[in-house]
Amino acid sequence: MNLPRALIGLVLLTLGPASAAGQENAALRVFLDCQGFYCDFDHFRREIGFVNWMRDRQDAQVHVLGTAVRTGSGGREYTFTFLGQGAFRARSDTLRYASSQVDTDAEVRDGLTRTLALGLVRYAAATSLAPRLGVRYTAPDSATATVATGDPWNYWVFRVRVGGSLDGESRQNAQSVNGSVSANRVTEGFKLELGARGRYSRSAFDLDDTTRFVSTSRNWEFEGLAVGSLGPHWSVGGRWEVSASTFFNQDFALVGGPALEFNVFPYGESTRRLLTFTLTPAIAVYDYEQETIFDRTSEMRALHLAEVGFVQQQPWGEIHAAASWWQYWHDLDRQRLELFTGLQIRLIRGLSLNVFGEVARVKDQIYLPKEDLTPEEILVRRRQLGTDFRYFVNVGLSYTFGSIYNNIVNPRIER
Repeated sequence: MNLPRALIGLVLLTLGPASAAGQENAALRVFLDCQGFYCDFDHFRREIGFVNWMRDRQDAQVHVLGTAVRTGSGGREYTFTFLGQGAFRARSDTLRYASSQVDTDAEVRDGLTRTLALGLVRYAAATSLAPRLGVRYTAPDSATATVATGDPWNYWVFRVRVGGSLDGESRQNAQSVNGSVSANRVTEGFKLELGARGRYSRSAFDLDDTTRFVSTSRNWEFEGLAVGSLGPHWSVGGRWEVSASTFFNQDFALVGGPALEFNVFPYGESTRRLLTFTLTPAIAVYDYEQETIFDRTSEMRALHLAEVGFVQQQPWGEIHAAASWWQYWHDLDRQRLELFTGLQIRLIRGLSLNVFGEVARVKDQIYLPKEDLTPEEILVRRRQLGTDFRYFVNVGLSYTFGSIYNNIVNPRIER
């Protein structure tokens, strides 16, 4: 359920003179598992003192799984799923907290803390510490008691950002400016997202006493997405992008077309699991900075983009996987296949496996310039190099052992 800000009850525990060891043994054992967003665990441990925080989920009576998704207003909806274990196996619950884009980190953190504390009350009330629990109610101010009957912005959310950087040494220097603007309108039945961003950078290097190499790069793009709901499993819409890029040898590029998506699971379950199939037939128009290896200065091509996405977030870990296939119709050999996966799996007590990887078969580089790149341009990555494949893999194992408790917070002289 959603928790109205002005009507949130905060659970408090007034501890008597019982020993710390006695409190540890009696308190509810909880394992917190935040997936996809940052949890300020130190703050939770300070503010929620009526539970024992466990280092491993197998030692807990309650496994709290936290997930988050973006909302139409630019904030996030956080979901805490409370999964009972052992004697509490038959008890489960779900609480949600929605933040807005203007909330500070401290306000979001406090909202998460209140929501988490409220969800744990049901379980803590069944322990021997129940007589020490109390409830505090904060009445709404008269100024905030009035419920707004309309939205003057009609669900539109706007963002503007500008920035830049400057750095240098005696023989090299670099400058860049960047900015972005977006306008989004999201409702349950329709989503419209518009965004533009750009970046200009300049770098200069003294290669020797007489030679100075200067590299400039510009990139800008305007993107649009419109999506309508066709029920709990289907969506239809369109997406487009207008851009220019020194790196991709493009003075101008336009790619756009309709899109159809099917989700095997209902979209309402997207915070825990997602399996989507998306198809986008499109038209691409290119105007190049330099003549390409195919003797083109401009061209218009038909293509299609097929995508599969999978997300599973469970107490044993999480899996993210995606595959995309981009192919031009004028020459079916001009295509790109990309595969991505990210795994975080708890194998046994204390032992976790982490795998992140991406591999791509690249045969769609119709934009490559005919003119050879200089060694300096290659080193500063001013333009894309021709390639048949691309890959990235990261694998790691972690093993933790020792005390099962994870309650203490001590921030003195951090490493």
